Amino acid sequence: MQIGVIGTGNMGSILVEAMIEANAVSPSCLSIHNRTRAKAERLQHNYPELQVFDHVEELVQKSQCLFICVKPHDIFPLLQRIKPHLTTSHCMISITSPVSVEQLEHQVDCSVARIIPSITNRAFSGVSLFTFGSTCTQEWKHQLLELFRAFSKPYEIPQNITRVASDIVSCGPAFFSYLTRRFIEGAVQETEINEETATILASEMLVGLGELLRQGHYTLPTLEDKVCVKGGITGEGIKVLETELDGIFEKLFQATHEKFGEDLEKVYEQFGI
Repeated sequence: MQIGVIGTGNMGSILVEAMIEANAVSPSCLSIHNRTRAKAERLQHNYPELQVFDHVEELVQKSQCLFICVKPHDIFPLLQRIKPHLTTSHCMISITSPVSVEQLEHQVDCSVARIIPSITNRAFSGVSLFTFGSTCTQEWKHQLLELFRAFSKPYEIPQNITRVASDIVSCGPAFFSYLTRRFIEGAVQETEINEETATILASEMLVGLGELLRQGHYTLPTLEDKVCVKGGITGEGIKVLETELDGIFEKLFQATHEKFGEDLEKVYEQFGI
């Protein structure tokens, strides 16, 4: 299978790196295009067998499977440019949440899917969110699921939970990185520990926490109960979190959904549906 990736920004590059390093795809089977060629060439420097195309139309003609990794508002003009070169045997995948599979299918006559990856896929872990278009063939569904199983856990979702699922899977690493950084800063400010030591300890704690959950030793509630001895030090810390974080995550999801609504309106203006 020849795969083309249009857009080699953060997520486009992570997708290429994950596919290659998980041995899901040979670099010689991958073609890439970016509006700024230098970004694509940085990837090619690490994987010389990658082919860089200056003209996106040529990449489309060479590829069978196309990943659209550009910003939501750049997708519609890109589709107008490439759809004369698409055939019914192509499969086109968008990785952005504001553009629905129905909107994509309205523009192109090929199999369509939306797959939202996560930065955690770079470590061959975490979830990738799948939504298939109504015209996506069973053969393409099978091939895409097999491809992503090499470096993630594919999880199929309906349209109505796209934003919150993406918040958890795709934005979540940034949210929890921020919380961890503030956790470390608090430790450094209030005690004699230095930032390097606190960062090492916090990072290893997170890795261990992930392993406990992955291996199924505890659920989140039981893990909290195991660590939080009644009347102990952990309990005092939990009391602070309960007070200070009250309502914070509700506000987080309100903010992301409000921005998502704005993006949906702009995309609707472009696609007309």
